[in-house]
Amino acid sequence: MKKVATIAGSDATGGGGLEADLKTFQEFGTFGLAAITSIVTLDPEDGTHHLQKLPLEWLQKQLASVFAGPIDAIKTGLLPSQEMIYLVDNQLPKNIPLIVDPVIGGKDTQDFIQSEQVQALRKKLLPQALITTPNLREAGILSELGDLTSEKQMQQAAKVIASLGVKHVVIKGGARLASHQTLDLHYDGKNFYRYPHPVIDTAYNHGAGCTFAAALTAAIAKKFPVDQAIQLAIDFVQAAIAMGEKINPYVGHVWHGAYTHGEKRLEYSNEQ
Repeated sequence: MKKVATIAGSDATGGGGLEADLKTFQEFGTFGLAAITSIVTLDPEDGTHHLQKLPLEWLQKQLASVFAGPIDAIKTGLLPSQEMIYLVDNQLPKNIPLIVDPVIGGKDTQDFIQSEQVQALRKKLLPQALITTPNLREAGILSELGDLTSEKQMQQAAKVIASLGVKHVVIKGGARLASHQTLDLHYDGKNFYRYPHPVIDTAYNHGAGCTFAAALTAAIAKKFPVDQAIQLAIDFVQAAIAMGEKINPYVGHVWHGAYTHGEKRLEYSNEQ
């Protein structure tokens, strides 16, 4: 069985973060290990989210535990400080496929471009990565191009990010470029590959980004070629979004079991 590790934040409501990663790893038939960088909680009174970073020494001990045995692929998610990124950079085993999901907190693109966290991602982790999976906002920050509003700008951003050393850049277009179709763009350092697919009209899509990167990581661990791994991850997340669930009064999450269990669930619902 392939062993897959995630270094990410914990999402107490279970939709994103390392909870999404471990669920996805399981669905792919891989064995998941995890190191927690932070804990994200939800206030039941008003739905606001709060982040608590864990001490560096706690993360160091977790990383030592995770890497005590062989690992087939590694995914990084929320790394909320420059110091944590430096620690992860120092602890990462060499020659193991690394997928960097560049989770960057906050909303304002311009405010984050020069942050210490972003610069550490650019200088330390991306040069080691096989694949990185930014959304439009994150791609604009990492490329220092700001807000991306067209496919041409996505291509420009992908080239800049690839110049940092990462071998494959997958920019998730979401529904921001068109209301009826979303576009994921893959750049391998030479060529662009387009992955258009329909927009699913639902508000229950929390965790989609983490789940996509986790599916990609598991597929790479199982030796899928990168192009096939990307398509499989897209199909996995499309199913997860289509069968998303309302979890509490404030958020609805993707369902990580939809790709493998969705048809059985529909049959059960019909029987009821």
